[in-house]
Amino acid sequence: MGTEVDPAFIQAPEHRPKLTIVEAQGIPFIDLSGPIEDVVREIGGACEEWGFFQVINHGVPPEIRRRIELATREFFALPSEEKRRVKRNEVNVWGYYDAEHTKNVRDWKEVFDFALEDPTLVPAPAPSDPDDHKQVRSTTWTNQWPDNPPGFRESCEEYAQEVKKLSFKLMELIALSLGLPANRFSGFFKDQTTAIRLNYYPPCPVPDLALGVGRHKDNNVLTVLAQDDVGGLQVKRKTDGEWISVKPTPDAFIINVGDIIQVWTNERYESAEHRVMVNSEKERLSIPFFLNPAHYTMVEPLEELTDDQNPARYRAYNWGKFYATRKGSNFRKLDVENIQIYHFRVSK
Repeated sequence: MGTEVDPAFIQAPEHRPKLTIVEAQGIPFIDLSGPIEDVVREIGGACEEWGFFQVINHGVPPEIRRRIELATREFFALPSEEKRRVKRNEVNVWGYYDAEHTKNVRDWKEVFDFALEDPTLVPAPAPSDPDDHKQVRSTTWTNQWPDNPPGFRESCEEYAQEVKKLSFKLMELIALSLGLPANRFSGFFKDQTTAIRLNYYPPCPVPDLALGVGRHKDNNVLTVLAQDDVGGLQVKRKTDGEWISVKPTPDAFIINVGDIIQVWTNERYESAEHRVMVNSEKERLSIPFFLNPAHYTMVEPLEELTDDQNPARYRAYNWGKFYATRKGSNFRKLDVENIQIYHFRVSK
């Protein structure tokens, strides 16, 4: 990306970042090694108030995180033609990409995506019977691994397995915070479509006009984010709509609730809008782990969390079809708004 900025990157005036930073006050810091009653209570409060929290003493070995961070830096430092040998496309969405859009504005970033389960089962583009959700034909997406840097695949796969353990632990704690059995969510992940992304944000000459990732909510279950020491993540505070910067903490993970938890909990826990600012001088790396259910999962409010006083606020939707639709939109600018969970919301 040169110094001439393509207009495709320029945000509308109302969505441009302020360069005066409001540091996060109150985004909860949770020590997962504390007494379980305290941890469960703190996670419940964080999910209700913010939809975001940070965790320490989480059990992911720091050396495994260091290895994937080093591999990430080495991969994005490669010449463009080498990275493009593993470029993703609409048929296979895993791999390298440098032209992603959020809300139809191009993001100032490069990415490399891979899946935890390889190959990943997803619905085929044209299901034989769209109403038969259990019998949706499936296709597969397969990880594309580059030849360089050496050890890249191994460092990515070892990191993914460790963060998977952490994500399952967090789901048990979230279940307990809702008064549900610890294993309430485990059945959704038998054939999970979980994905891991390596994000690279180059220095940007117009940090007041562009964003690394535009404002959005995560459409998955839960996101576990590792970020480097540069910072740039901003969360929209629910109380006043102010964009709050999340200060990097060494070895901590940032956790955010996704749209699926919002639906499962019937809006008791809401996903939070967030975005990424870019830096005019420094590159930035981040590694989000997107916990996703099996493609055949029908996402709907949990029976235990709905009743006559609190009826279901969403119609059931098929996760695989939703996910495949969203993935397809990464490759072209849409003329209409992308699919969102509120398209399935039951009007009051």
